Amino acid sequence: IIGICEYGFTEIFNNVIDHSVGSNAFAGYTHLPNKIKMFVSDDGVGIFNKITRELKLADNREAILELSKGKLTTDPQNHTGEGIFFTTRMFDKFSILSGDLYFSHGLFDDWLIEDKKDKTKGTYVRMEIATKSSRTVQDIFDKYSGEEYDYGFRRTHVPLLLAKYGEGKLVSRSQAKRVLARFDRFDEVLLDFTGVDFVGQAFIDEIFRVYSNKNPKTKILWIRTNSRIDSMIKTIINSPQGN
Repeated sequence: IIGICEYGFTEIFNNVIDHSVGSNAFAGYTHLPNKIKMFVSDDGVGIFNKITRELKLADNREAILELSKGKLTTDPQNHTGEGIFFTTRMFDKFSILSGDLYFSHGLFDDWLIEDKKDKTKGTYVRMEIATKSSRTVQDIFDKYSGEEYDYGFRRTHVPLLLAKYGEGKLVSRSQAKRVLARFDRFDEVLLDFTGVDFVGQAFIDEIFRVYSNKNPKTKILWIRTNSRIDSMIKTIINSPQGN
C-alpha cells in the first residue's frame, strides 16, 4: 500500500510541477480504518485543456481517451507518458476533475465521464485504495509489460466507452481511426466494450480488418462485448478479406 501511495502521489505531484503552469498546488490525505484517500490539486491550465491544445486534438473528451491508452505526454523529451496510466490502475478508485469534465476509473475497470455545469479551474485528482489491498506496484507493471523478462510498456487497455459522445453510437470509420490513434506503439491492445451496446459494421471493419492488416505487429483483442458485437467481430476476422 505504501509503495502504491508513494508512486501515485509522486507521479501526480510531478505532473503538477512540470505541466500545470499554475501558481499553487495543494495536497492532502485521509487515513481511515478501511481505506486511504489522497488528493492533489492545482490552479493551472487544466490537464485536459493542456493535452488538447498541445496535441491538437478535437476536444477535451478525446484527450481523456488518449490519456487512458498510456504513452501520452506533451513533453516527450523529459517524460514517457506512463505515469498516469499506471497510477490510474493501481488504485481502487482514481478520478480527475478539470474544466467541465469529470473522469473516473474504478477497481473493476468501470470508466466514467461526466459533464459538469460548473467549471473547475486547474485540475483536481483523487486516489483511493483499501488498506487491506494486496495489490503492488510491480503487479501493475507486470500486467502491462511484454513477455517474461521484458519489462517494457507493451500492452494497453482501452475502454471504448470513452470514445462515445453522450448517447452517440460508434458507427463510422472516422470514429474508429480516433480510437486507433497511437496503437502502433503497443504490441497488444485490449479493447473493452463495457457500456457499449451497439457499434456499426464500418467501425468494426476499420479496426479488425483494415488496421490489423496494415499493422500486423499490433495484436488487437476484445472483451465484454454483447453477443451481436462479438459475432460481428468474429465474422470480419474470419472473412477472406480479414486474413
